[in-house]
Amino acid sequence: MQLERIPDYLQQDLKILFVGFNPSIRSSETGYHYANPNNRFWKILYKAGLTPRTYLPEENSELLALGFGLTNIVDRPTKEAAEISKKEYAEGAKLLEEKIRRLQPQAVCFVGKGVYQQFSKRKIVLWGVQPEPVIPGVVEYVAPSSSGLVRMKLHDIVEIYRGLNNYR
Repeated sequence: MQLERIPDYLQQDLKILFVGFNPSIRSSETGYHYANPNNRFWKILYKAGLTPRTYLPEENSELLALGFGLTNIVDRPTKEAAEISKKEYAEGAKLLEEKIRRLQPQAVCFVGKGVYQQFSKRKIVLWGVQPEPVIPGVVEYVAPSSSGLVRMKLHDIVEIYRGLNNYR
């Protein structure tokens, strides 16, 4: 079965570009970002004060009106990020860097430490703003993955995402 890739939602003058690992199987089936019912992305954005309400995955394009974009470091859908090869990450990181340099968003939020580790090639990464961005002039912000598999308490995840309000 060939899984469908899902579209990026990008434009110039983004306030925040959210970057995930790759689309889930559910996202591939529906065509929407963060579509797995166990994924807490939409709830986190609302609870962190970034969106005026909890959006549904099928409303993902509406984030553009808020100045938020959506993309992934790898565009191939998989059941879990562990299925992504080193080669795919390397190619994806290069393409992502090109997108960021072209669009120059105010901030890039990496939805998961592992996403930023693959992008930056750094092993040690802390939550929040990264002190030495890969791309000068763009805030690189690391937040926990919104996957339901993440064991952090939702409240703690939301607190980290609240820091993104500085870029709205």
